[in-house]
Amino acid sequence: MKKMPHLSFWQIWNVSFGFLGIQMGFALQSANVSRILSNLGADLHALPLFWIAAPLMGLIVQPIVGSASDRTWNRLGRRSPYILGGAIIAALAMFLMPNASIVVSFMPVLLFGLLMFALMDGSFNITMQPFRALVADMTPAEQRNIGYSTQSFLINAGAVLGSILPFVLTNLLNISNTAPEGQVPPSVIWSFYIGGSALLLSVIWTVFKTKEYPPEEYAEYKGIDTKAEVDPKYKGFVGFFRLLKITPKTMLQLAIVQFFSWFAMYIMWVYTTPAVSQHVWGCEIGDSSSQAAQDAGDWIGILFAGYSLFAALFSVIMSRLANKIGRKTVYGFALFIGGIAYTSMYLFKGGDMMHVNLLFTQVDVPSSALLWMLPMIGVGIAWAAILAMPYAILSESIPADKMGVFMGIFNFTIAGPQIISGLVAGSLLKYFYDGQAIYMLVLAGISMILGALSVTLVKPQKSNP
Repeated sequence: MKKMPHLSFWQIWNVSFGFLGIQMGFALQSANVSRILSNLGADLHALPLFWIAAPLMGLIVQPIVGSASDRTWNRLGRRSPYILGGAIIAALAMFLMPNASIVVSFMPVLLFGLLMFALMDGSFNITMQPFRALVADMTPAEQRNIGYSTQSFLINAGAVLGSILPFVLTNLLNISNTAPEGQVPPSVIWSFYIGGSALLLSVIWTVFKTKEYPPEEYAEYKGIDTKAEVDPKYKGFVGFFRLLKITPKTMLQLAIVQFFSWFAMYIMWVYTTPAVSQHVWGCEIGDSSSQAAQDAGDWIGILFAGYSLFAALFSVIMSRLANKIGRKTVYGFALFIGGIAYTSMYLFKGGDMMHVNLLFTQVDVPSSALLWMLPMIGVGIAWAAILAMPYAILSESIPADKMGVFMGIFNFTIAGPQIISGLVAGSLLKYFYDGQAIYMLVLAGISMILGALSVTLVKPQKSNP
């Protein structure tokens, strides 16, 4: 077997650079879709059901794209055709999503918003899945930590930019953050335009700056017998389910951790907006159109930018920590810190309005709004680890010729807990927490701590150079 060459830092950077734009789009989705759907008429308790569209699309799309990319080769490469195709669709969906109100004459706006949300998230998944496999394709085992940590850094750098866009447009460029009932604020609309453009341009950079190894060379590096025929029992629809039977044990062990950590992240994305508007700004349950609710929505962008910034900073040292003390230790520690951070959010409530200078603008917010940035440090640390450590651990346990499809199957462990969360969260909020969304974030903290404890169950295996 031929030894795989080491990549330079900038080669590793280029491999994942497209994720900068993808995550700008995903951050805009995470921070603003609940807001958009509420503006279009969605009920607070129904929001988790709308959000199920996201993991459902991942559940369907990622294994299909992963399996197809394992068998693809053309002049763009193996993974790049899917990365570029998904980016084009995602950019178009981002341009359309906040304009749902224009279709009122021939389709219910809420239905159109839901369809655009599903299309946007589905295309994100088409683009993201090959990126996970691309890092494993291009890096030798000893560079996996830095490969996935660099990807985590770029993901979170993009998330910072995407999260603050509506806030910056409102407070720096004076673009309105309010709109009549049934419409989306101009600041959100323009943010989606900018985010979609950035997504497409950054992906184009990766596609044309990364030269994937041709099949013969890739086979030499990975020890794949190119003369051996693909086992027919793993082909087609039935073959996919047979693949599940040979799923690496490491993936099944990681699935437990993934359940608790992604259950928590889903709750945060859905309920941080109502939690902050109720718990910090003192808005009534169901209020999504008042000025206070809109100001709280803008502040969510700052908070999400905060946890993404802290995640990006932690990503810089994460690979070194993983090399020194082990991936599992870093993973478990990060999730535990994240769990403590979530539960602490309950402590920061209301307060007098205070004037805050954010360098690029000045705003008036309740005093506790600033204190919410403290738990975002812990959330950021957990998020950085969630984005990198499971993939670094898993990539060495997957046969190289099935990297794409197993990375796609691994998405079940992300989509599954989000779907379950979407099905039960609304009922929990309504019947157990009386509509007080802050308690959902406390629940997210407990779930994240359980995820940290579950890391001890993971026993890494090696089958891929």
